[in-house]
Amino acid sequence: MSATPAGSPAPPAPDPFAVIRTRGYAVLLVMTALLGIPISAAAFGFLALVSELQSLTYTDLPRALGFHGTPSWWPIPLLALAGLLVALTIRHLPGEAGHKPAEGLVATGTPKPIDLPGIALAALASLGAGVVLGPEAPLIALGGGLAVFFGRAMKRGMQPEAMAVLGASGSFAAVSTLLGSPLLGAFLLMEAAGLGGATMAIVLVPGLLSAGIGALFFTGLGSWTGLGTFSLVLHQVPQAARPDLAGFGWAVVIGALAALGGTGIRRMGLFLQHRVERRRVPVTVLVGVLVGVVALVYAESTGKEASEVLYSGQDALGPLLAGQAGYSAGALVLLVLCKALAYGLSLSGFRGGPVFPSMFVGAAFGLAMAHLPGLDVTSGFAMGVGALCVAMLKLPMTSVLLATLLLGSQGLTVMPVVIVAVVVSYVLSLRLTPAPAPTPASA
Repeated sequence: MSATPAGSPAPPAPDPFAVIRTRGYAVLLVMTALLGIPISAAAFGFLALVSELQSLTYTDLPRALGFHGTPSWWPIPLLALAGLLVALTIRHLPGEAGHKPAEGLVATGTPKPIDLPGIALAALASLGAGVVLGPEAPLIALGGGLAVFFGRAMKRGMQPEAMAVLGASGSFAAVSTLLGSPLLGAFLLMEAAGLGGATMAIVLVPGLLSAGIGALFFTGLGSWTGLGTFSLVLHQVPQAARPDLAGFGWAVVIGALAALGGTGIRRMGLFLQHRVERRRVPVTVLVGVLVGVVALVYAESTGKEASEVLYSGQDALGPLLAGQAGYSAGALVLLVLCKALAYGLSLSGFRGGPVFPSMFVGAAFGLAMAHLPGLDVTSGFAMGVGALCVAMLKLPMTSVLLATLLLGSQGLTVMPVVIVAVVVSYVLSLRLTPAPAPTPASA
């Protein structure tokens, strides 16, 4: 064991940011900037294709078959067919079609290029048929995989660390505008990956560059094609009341109830996932049928569209908030129950992301709670979104930002109560989640 001689200066501490000053890092920044354009274009095309498939399957096809509208029972056979396609994709194509949504939004590494067709096909079959999942997880995987594929073609012999940064930057570009802001996508990816310190800085700089270029390209494509940017936007936000003692009390209640509800949804998804994996094809088809039945029950019970229960809820958040006066408390409670049940079923066997459905279920729950005295509509909406998101995702910072930044100036008003609701939900949901079994080494 050696020691530094007395009186001699201590060796200098290693510089954690030395890699950022290297020429190789500058080359990596140029590559991420260049790759942001084709990856954002691919992500835009994926979202546009999902939108077209949803319109084709639920609007154009029923009309072509002679129906004057979309029958309430229509989702049942459609989701059964989607279940068959997804199950066959998972079974026969490499990579098991990527991320399992019941396990949350976790960092699983950049997929191999050979896995990308299965990820895209399973996601398109799921989302195009109206499964209650979002496009964010497939986009993250596809963006990272495409970045690695293009990076290897551009420069051979790249180090694994540089390739990992390139893959992360591709994911940044793919979700750059999906959540309404490149910063929200960046927070989502960084918190899900659990990065910090110098590592976060090394990954964040090229990631933000790629996301910024991707956002610009998304906007340009949306304007050029007339399709929009497919990003989450709330146009009509009611005035929020300034937080008071009653508001903080409701934040505790909403956070606790959201933790219970979110834990129940996630446990149902995980419980059913094990059953689906035992008999992939028939059980996935059955799950699709059950999602369609839930949508049918809601439509027949309320006289509203089955589409309110189906889909991720990304495009329905704005209309839900703007049209909340047209829902009774009972209708909102039924919407929460049906959407949550369809969400839990979808988590078990299909492919997609868990973010947007958790936002919609939380929003509807918060609006239902706003029928009680002492809670205004905007505060209930924001607290419900944040509390249920953190219960499902276990990402507290992202959940606070999702619930507040989307509300514009009103988000600053409600941020204190949203933080309370998110913290209560986060702590309680962690206590309700069983601890992982210790490994022999740790024991």
